[in-house]
Amino acid sequence: MADQDGLVARHGLVVAIGSASAAAWAALVVGDSGMIGAPGCSSTWLSGAPTSMTLALAIDPPARIAAGWLLMTVAMMAPLTIAPLVHVRWRSFARRRGSSTLLFLAGYGFAWMVAGVALETVALVVRVAAPDSAAPVAGGMLAALGWQVSPAKQVCLNRCCRRPALAAFGSVAIRDAVSFGLAQGVWCVGGCWALMLIPLLAGPMQLPAMAVVAMLVFSERLDGPARPVWGWRGPRRLLRLFATWTRAGARRAAGQTASPASRT
Repeated sequence: MADQDGLVARHGLVVAIGSASAAAWAALVVGDSGMIGAPGCSSTWLSGAPTSMTLALAIDPPARIAAGWLLMTVAMMAPLTIAPLVHVRWRSFARRRGSSTLLFLAGYGFAWMVAGVALETVALVVRVAAPDSAAPVAGGMLAALGWQVSPAKQVCLNRCCRRPALAAFGSVAIRDAVSFGLAQGVWCVGGCWALMLIPLLAGPMQLPAMAVVAMLVFSERLDGPARPVWGWRGPRRLLRLFATWTRAGARRAAGQTASPASRT
């Protein structure tokens, strides 16, 4: 019964996180997110850095940029919180699970919002310096590729897999939940910062770039810790799982097709 209850709780968590991510994606697609380089803000990228910077902040004020970054973070990073949140909830009493979840998310979100200040500032400066140019996104892709194959990237991914002991009582439990969320956020930022720059520099291709990056960062988490060496880290396991599911579905379909024929 306990195992069944755990599966039900985990399913509910996956549904809740998936719904939050889907809602953020819908808001980005349907509405004007206010992110740097969003379609319709081409007037932001005028020649002359001082004038363009002033216009950029007039058209996209910091509060609007922050709201866009928050949506972007929820859309792309919310699925990455499922595994650590399972850890938090399994190590919390039932009456504390809701508050522990919120405390973890507060720490995790704080790390990403601080990172957003730096990444959005870099994107703004680069786009103002090179308006209507493919150089920023090309440079961002090269930076992401270099970081993607580096041992430091694997160190960050390994740290994201850590599941520390968490206190269950009192103020220590509050501290541990926040600290765990903050640590997960910091190492997640460390692993993903270069990839997150690509959508910010992609201009009108921002949403497609976000989708590709989101798939890549999610697929990385399907692998366990590994030795920090130079090497490609990509969606190999996700592609293998997709191929396995496709073959299994094809076999089931073939079996269902063959069954009526065998009975005749």
